[in-house]
Amino acid sequence: MIFCILTHVDHTEQNGKYFAYAPYVNEMNLWGEHVDKMIVVAPKNDFSISPIHASYVNPNLSFKSIQAFNLVSLTGIFRTIFAIPFNCWVIFWAMKKADHIHLRCPGNIGLLACLVQILFPNKRKTAKYAGNWDPNAKQPWTYRLQKKLLNNTFLTRNMTVLVYGDWEGNSKNSKSFFTATYSENEIKETPPRNTNQLIHALFVGTLSSGKQPLYAIQCVEQLQAMGCQIQLDMYGEGAERNKLEQYISDINLHDFVHLRGNQSRNDLIDAYQNSHFLFLPSLSEGWPKAVAEAMFWGCVPLATKVSCVPQMVDFGKRGVLLTGIIQNDTKIIFDLASDQKKYFELATSAMEWSRKFTIERMQSEIKQLLS
Repeated sequence: MIFCILTHVDHTEQNGKYFAYAPYVNEMNLWGEHVDKMIVVAPKNDFSISPIHASYVNPNLSFKSIQAFNLVSLTGIFRTIFAIPFNCWVIFWAMKKADHIHLRCPGNIGLLACLVQILFPNKRKTAKYAGNWDPNAKQPWTYRLQKKLLNNTFLTRNMTVLVYGDWEGNSKNSKSFFTATYSENEIKETPPRNTNQLIHALFVGTLSSGKQPLYAIQCVEQLQAMGCQIQLDMYGEGAERNKLEQYISDINLHDFVHLRGNQSRNDLIDAYQNSHFLFLPSLSEGWPKAVAEAMFWGCVPLATKVSCVPQMVDFGKRGVLLTGIIQNDTKIIFDLASDQKKYFELATSAMEWSRKFTIERMQSEIKQLLS
């Protein structure tokens, strides 16, 4: 089987291998185990490989480079005019060669792929919609258009759209799905942490305005003022780092807020296993892997009500849904940290739920989608 992937994720080549963002590549490697050849259609750039990158393992991989584009600036619009025809041409011929077409959405490349795939109604197709599938979510028009195209059974045929959560208004094209990080053989007894000691909290993700890392810091700052002994370790890099460093310096928070940068998978596992809470005050998500990963290790998530997050935490039975009002959120966290029994209940319930979504289960689901 020739399996064609169309994605906006940036790739780079090193020693004949193609590298990209590790969570995406690791997932595609699960698909690659069940196909003979992979065609990857994506932007190619030169960037330094770090612990957050990984390479494809399928030995029979063909890479087709396309041009990234955007509509957020005059220069971007000008480039888009020239990029779209070229990209559509590359996408068309890649799809024509494929036995199975796989779209990664939402994104600009995903939008073009949603349009071009209409020309191949008889080919088997899947699409991973990694964003918020909630029909009531406020999103860019390009995202809404992709959702409408993918959900339309007349324009989009022989398609299974993998979405996060269960939503009203879905067509037969859509299928509720998940993302797995850990294997069944990694499951081990992990007792919930004792809250009658220093509270360890985490932030794991890109340091971007959309993830609101500053809100996590301000919550911890307020909890300290309320008498809660808590420290925050922040894992990830991004455009907000300098702003966060300045805030930590200005308020003198160095003793209990630490920026750890990008770390390895094993370092993150250690952090999850030794932490009480995970902060994710994000404005937009699909299936937030950090939430599912934290829950796997009995670390209680503190997350906003976006996408399928309320469903993941069972509307507060295995995690905390943040309100975005710091006084409310810090009181909820303070009360939970003071109630060992309640904390144990949430941590245990979170762990039991997350451990149902293993790599083995995901492999089984993928195999069925490709069969």
